[in-house]
Amino acid sequence: MPFAYWCILIAAVLPIVWVKYAKTGFIGDNRHPRDIIESLPPQKRRAYAAHQNAFESFPFFAAAVIIAVTQGASVSIVNVLAGLYVLLRIVHGCLYIGDQPSLRSFVFAAAFVVNTAILLSPLFK
Repeated sequence: MPFAYWCILIAAVLPIVWVKYAKTGFIGDNRHPRDIIESLPPQKRRAYAAHQNAFESFPFFAAAVIIAVTQGASVSIVNVLAGLYVLLRIVHGCLYIGDQPSLRSFVFAAAFVVNTAILLSPLFK
């Protein structure tokens, strides 16, 4: 199984990491788990926003990797790009939590470019 597929798993788990950080130390009502978000301190609210953003970006990444591999792209190139994408998404979440909006936006854009490169990589086989 290509490393890029493992990167899909990592990217799928990443939102859970961010939300776990956001909610650690706070007791909420499991019937309404999102009600706690508004009462969190700013850093924890940003972690929740990173959680949402990670979910939002995941489908494009998963589809890009699967399409690239199944359409004959170089698996070694897809592996490298997928690893870079996951690394950028981890940095993005850390910058989100750390309140670095300009750098965070740059890293978001870089991850989007890498993801687009994954999707288009079969064109260069």
